[in-house]
Amino acid sequence: MIVIAMGVCGTGKSLIGKLLSERLSCDFLDGDTLHSAANKSKMSQGIPLTDEDRLPWLHAIRQAIEQKQQMGQTAVFTCSSLKHAYREILRANDQDVRFVYLKGSFEVLQKRLAERADHFFDPSLLQTQLDTLEEPSVGEAIVVDITLSPRQIIEQVTQKLGISNSVCRG
Repeated sequence: MIVIAMGVCGTGKSLIGKLLSERLSCDFLDGDTLHSAANKSKMSQGIPLTDEDRLPWLHAIRQAIEQKQQMGQTAVFTCSSLKHAYREILRANDQDVRFVYLKGSFEVLQKRLAERADHFFDPSLLQTQLDTLEEPSVGEAIVVDITLSPRQIIEQVTQKLGISNSVCRG
């Protein structure tokens, strides 16, 4: 199984992804590490990414997913996955890929971004991400409120996925 923690910047994708991978005893890959230097530079300057900018990044994440699957491994990834079309690239008609949508209000996200240090993402891009976001439809993702504690989020996700530590291979 592949789980992708998704949502706009500031939702806690990296934290939740790491915690979920620890809970499931499997590998974790932060999708941001696969962004090109050009993408990171644009975002650090407050320049929104285009679909053209994102496509190579999404394909790189999909390739990493396929590598984990070929090795028979469960893994947790993070990727904003803002549009339905992006999620389709990542899923590639693969029912073994599950999305967890970390959802929060503008106010909560803005506060979190203001408190964050040492990240290439310019907080001024939050609104552009929210404008780009196509929230997943019912059944496309597990939706979790980011105002819950990380422990509560992990409990909710594992329960909704119907999994336990014993089913994961890492």
